[in-house]
Amino acid sequence: MASKMGRPTDSPKDSRVTARVDLNVKKILDKYCERHNISQAEGLRQAILRLQEDE
Repeated sequence: MASKMGRPTDSPKDSRVTARVDLNVKKILDKYCERHNISQAEGLRQAILRLQEDE
């Protein structure tokens, strides 16, 4: 079987996480991502990694 075509990466994203959020949380995410010029997925990754810092 041929490997997938796409950008090479040192950090493949093998897992998918979905979540339903209320409108306020969505607005916070949208504003953060727009301000930092990042995707929603990247914004969520950053937020999750901050959870680890709190341990």
